[in-house]
Amino acid sequence: MSSPATSPDRFVCVVLHDVAPSTRSACIRTLGAIAEVAELPLTLLAVPHYHGDATSSDFEAWLSQRHQRGDEIALHGYTHRDDLPPKGWLDRLRRRHYTRGEGEFWALPEAEAKQRIDAGIAWFGANGWPLHGFVAPAWLLGPPAWAALGGSGFEYTATLRHIVRLPGRERVASQSVVYSTSSAWRRRTSVAWNAAIARMERGNPLLRIELHPRDADFTSVRRSWQSILERALRDRRAATVADFVRQSHPAGTAPGTLWQTTTRAD
Repeated sequence: MSSPATSPDRFVCVVLHDVAPSTRSACIRTLGAIAEVAELPLTLLAVPHYHGDATSSDFEAWLSQRHQRGDEIALHGYTHRDDLPPKGWLDRLRRRHYTRGEGEFWALPEAEAKQRIDAGIAWFGANGWPLHGFVAPAWLLGPPAWAALGGSGFEYTATLRHIVRLPGRERVASQSVVYSTSSAWRRRTSVAWNAAIARMERGNPLLRIELHPRDADFTSVRRSWQSILERALRDRRAATVADFVRQSHPAGTAPGTLWQTTTRAD
């Protein structure tokens, strides 16, 4: 969807996390709810072995169809599970409560992180899917995982608050619109919080709407992000994350004012 007021320099990226065989039905519901607003190019974050489950040819064929219709498929970890023990109370709070054991790449040693990334790259290659981006589960990348990612050939990664172009780590600041749906109070808080985030980000050239498979299953949450998306499309053009990175920072050019050069890993 676009309008005469759509600006070529203002973007909205809609990203669907945790795309896997076991979440596919819920993903389809969320994709349908997106289509109720507009038919858009989306970025789908696919997990090769979500929570240890095997992939399937049927799921891979479905992803191929989504790619053929214009969606980007990006690599979203390998299992999405953080099975290593936390170190101290703050680490436990982050990894066992805030992310609920989903921050797979936060504590991995570099060699293990590289092995999982390489296995994901091989999965994409076996299916013939172009691969431009890697987004860690829960957006958590520890220093060893950052090091493993640097030489893997990706064009970008992302954190909760930034899109990061690789390998130089130039960043675009963009606070994600993202919901927590596991309880009624979390849903209420998310709706209020994201209304504030959407207002705060109106002047930002990039708006990111980061959805999860069950974000269409709760009426208040669905209406919230659909409203934010509909409003964004009045003066923004929809793009996959890979297309945004290429169009706002073409290869071989110096970063513009939108991109900040940094070595920070957050």
